[in-house]
Amino acid sequence: MSQAYEREQQNNAHLSDLASKVSALRGVTIDIYDSARDQGVIDSTSETFSSLSTSLRGSATRLTRMAASGNRVAVLKLAGMLIGGVVVIYWVGSFFF
Repeated sequence: MSQAYEREQQNNAHLSDLASKVSALRGVTIDIYDSARDQGVIDSTSETFSSLSTSLRGSATRLTRMAASGNRVAVLKLAGMLIGGVVVIYWVGSFFF
C-alpha cells in the first residue's frame, strides 16, 4: 500500500513539474507572438517612412524646377516654405529638448 502511495506522490510531483514547464512554454510562445506582431508594426512604419521620403523627394524636385524657371512668385513661395520648415523644426526641437 505504501508503494502505491509513493508512486502517486511521484506522479503528482512529475505532473506539477510538467505543468510548470507547459506554463513556461506558453509564456515564451506569447512573447514570441508579441515580438512578431511588434516587428510587423516596425515594418509597416518603415514602409510609411519610405513612402514619405519618396514623396518629399518628388516635392523637392518640383520645387527646384519651379525655382529654376525664374518665376519671382515661385522663388518667394520656395523661400517661405523653407523658412517655415526651419521654424517648425526649431519649435518641435525646443519642445522635446
